[in-house]
Amino acid sequence: MKQLTTMVWLICLPIFAHAQINYSVEITNPEKYDRKATPIILSLQEETFDVRSALVTCNGEEVACQLDDLNGDGVFDEICFLADLGKKEKKYFEVHLDKEGEPRTYPAKVYAEMLLTNKKVKSSNKQDLYISSLTVDNGTNPYWMLHHHGPAFENELVAYRIYFDHRQTVDIYGKYNKQLELKQTQFYPDKEQKQQGYGDDVLWVGETFGLGTLRGWDGEKPLMLKDVNHRTLHILARGPLRTVVEVIDEGWRPSTDSQKRINMTTRYTLYANRRDCQVNVTFDSPADDHLFATGIINVKNSKEFSDHQGLRGCWGTDWPVSEKDSAGHKRETVGLGICIPQKQVVMELPANKDNYPFVVGKIANSFNYNITFCSDNESWGYHSDKEWFAYLKAWKRELSSPVKIRRITRQ
Repeated sequence: MKQLTTMVWLICLPIFAHAQINYSVEITNPEKYDRKATPIILSLQEETFDVRSALVTCNGEEVACQLDDLNGDGVFDEICFLADLGKKEKKYFEVHLDKEGEPRTYPAKVYAEMLLTNKKVKSSNKQDLYISSLTVDNGTNPYWMLHHHGPAFENELVAYRIYFDHRQTVDIYGKYNKQLELKQTQFYPDKEQKQQGYGDDVLWVGETFGLGTLRGWDGEKPLMLKDVNHRTLHILARGPLRTVVEVIDEGWRPSTDSQKRINMTTRYTLYANRRDCQVNVTFDSPADDHLFATGIINVKNSKEFSDHQGLRGCWGTDWPVSEKDSAGHKRETVGLGICIPQKQVVMELPANKDNYPFVVGKIANSFNYNITFCSDNESWGYHSDKEWFAYLKAWKRELSSPVKIRRITRQ
């Protein structure tokens, strides 16, 4: 009997020590147009064990995937991968989850960084004090203490950065060639790097919305995020397929007459092979009583496009820096775009000297919108207002009709 018990234990041991979950995912493109680099996000929170490694395949071929811990509890919350789909195409992916091991490694298609300024480093455009998170108290402004003034993130097509101050402006970096380059240029290419074809800052933002920055609204004008108890910026995910940068404004008074402080968390997610960035805003309590403002900068002499249903863009040319810093720079031509769910748009205001603004509201605990841009420097992209506005229409069409995802559990 003792021998039998031992045998049963030995037989069962591999089952408990090496548990797996295997299932199929059916991805369907409902539209009559092709889709490229479509993000597929699968939650892991309902699985029967903490996932430590994963494998995704399609037609027997391995597909790059990424596991992310987005709440910082040490457990992966999501797995993501990218799918290309033809017109009305349906594809099946096999997902294998394991409670042991480490995430598989794949070539990096994205990159993110946040750096403290190091006075011991002589080069003005190269720093080495990398950090992942920083929290400051009310009245503390680390803008000048951080290299490129906040976190920066990129894929091979585009790069973004977020100012770590009361503006929290989203700024952009345009490229000539499809490549990752922030590790080398750190947003400020030197003369030699420019000669080699590296990109550069292509937009002066000042105190404007830049590209889709969310701010308060006092009934007449946007309000900066000045009155905040604590401000935190995190880099939550660094690749290989997506970067996630999070901004937490804890104890924010969103309007001058507001009697209650709220906590707002904003996440910016950039995927490989996509020029657009997803913006997810959540509140710790319903924000129905508050109005907010966002939009895009009114680039000098820009042409505007709007469908008056949440999609707005512009195409224009201006200096990317202030006049006093313009030496060594050229005027830059960019296309900007923002797409907000129509149900959140309270007002689309006429352009002013700074912005193409929206007032948004009717928000419970969260809402999502998307931002995008191009640089006329790109060797592959869009090079006229007509081309750019056509892209914006196609972009909204895709955002408005997401792919269908169905999990098929194996018997």
